[in-house]
Amino acid sequence: MIDTRAAVLNAVNEPLELTDIRVDDPEPHEVRVAVTNVGLCHSDLHYMTGTVPADLPVVVGHEVAGVVEAVGSQVTGLRPGDRVTGALTPSCGGCPNCDAGRSTQCQRVEEIRRRPRPAFQTDDGRPIERLGDIGGFSQHILLRENSLVKLPDDVPLHVGCLLSCCVITGVGAVFRGARVRPGSTVAVIGCGGVGSAIIQGARLAGASAIVAIDLDDARLKAAREYGATHVINGADGDPVAELHRQLGEGVDYSFEAVGSARTAATALALVRPTGTACLVGIAPGGTELSVPASDFFFQEKRLIGSYMGSGQGRQDIAQLARLYQQGRLLLDEMVTRVIAFAEINEGFEAMKSGDVTRIVVDFRS
Repeated sequence: MIDTRAAVLNAVNEPLELTDIRVDDPEPHEVRVAVTNVGLCHSDLHYMTGTVPADLPVVVGHEVAGVVEAVGSQVTGLRPGDRVTGALTPSCGGCPNCDAGRSTQCQRVEEIRRRPRPAFQTDDGRPIERLGDIGGFSQHILLRENSLVKLPDDVPLHVGCLLSCCVITGVGAVFRGARVRPGSTVAVIGCGGVGSAIIQGARLAGASAIVAIDLDDARLKAAREYGATHVINGADGDPVAELHRQLGEGVDYSFEAVGSARTAATALALVRPTGTACLVGIAPGGTELSVPASDFFFQEKRLIGSYMGSGQGRQDIAQLARLYQQGRLLLDEMVTRVIAFAEINEGFEAMKSGDVTRIVVDFRS
């Protein structure tokens, strides 16, 4: 067990508290990672504001990269000194979903996450929860070996962390979730970190038109850099009518990266008959959708969800790293600002600005 420092959520709607905690030794299949960088994600805000419940106290944060520090007795593929990012949905490799290539929907995930002792404790031995069994806002974390991906040396850790959440989520929704066809048309609602990755995924998939929809002109300007061919500011009027004005009809695929019932309904309205609307944003707990039944029976529209890229996290992240190396996937451009660990609460405040795509914490500064 080692002592480290973490940003702990002790009460909802209160700032994270930087405090000393204790981190357990790795179990046989676990790896202890010295965290170097973590991206600030809107999913974390759901727990910090209580819109999605969590047991407290808890260390949130999940978009992680760092350096392997110690390995368990049965770890064979990683060793101390390896640079890694997280593949944040551990899998058993043998359940029906894993066998079908859908490790993000492993049916035994709760079982394989279970460990005999708390991973995080207070100095006096009280357990501290970890969001998603990660707890990325800690200088040291424990993850199973199959929840980590080794990064090439020329992928910087401050952008490599994005691969673990917003990029795999967004690009994976395009290729694995909706399976966008070359030449098709795409609309993306919400152009933050995940939305920017969806736009890039659509560009990589060969979409002929990519319509970015947001309420902020700064994000819409950035969306064009990632590959959007058209932009719509939803504050200026009905985005569905404006999309029809620009394209002449609905799109083949729409993606919702906000996480609300209203934008989910808009996503379905944006697609033409037989089109697919894909929900990617995490909605607050208790959110229910109300959509016209005629969209499905008479127009044969499809409404699907996509979680963490809908595929094989480790393999897909390795492929995305190669796309970055080739200059085809823009990651540096997505990092709006790198801040020190002590500034983490200020970082979450800055996320409210439309100028922000991703803020990354550097634990070494």
